[in-house]
Amino acid sequence: MPRSYTSIFTHIIFSTYERQPLIAPDIHSPLHAYLGGIARNLGSTPVTIGGVNDHVHLLSTLPPTISVADFINKLKANSSKWVHERFWSRRFAWQRGYGAFSVSPSMLERVTHYIDGQEQRTIGRSRFAMNS
Repeated sequence: MPRSYTSIFTHIIFSTYERQPLIAPDIHSPLHAYLGGIARNLGSTPVTIGGVNDHVHLLSTLPPTISVADFINKLKANSSKWVHERFWSRRFAWQRGYGAFSVSPSMLERVTHYIDGQEQRTIGRSRFAMNS
């Protein structure tokens, strides 16, 4: 076979430094869009990107040309640099570790729904905690 073909979907999660709420509402959507652009430039196809003020979820294909660790390192390094350049007054950093989990094509819709609902679940927990 002259070419490599893969179908590897990966659910990636990584956090801000010490899980600090560094992803403010004004950079939430632009940061997710920028992460999607980095992923596409690395040969990946993002399915969805979500998260809240202290972590990000990315469901994406993983290209056969790069390891999971290198892929995530490039996502984190480039996005951190972008935040510093675009929002120079902000302190921002990603935590060192990450989670990466393979996703079966049959589970794509379910994982997409989970990632897309991150913000709503967090708001719901906050309301519950305030009402307790």
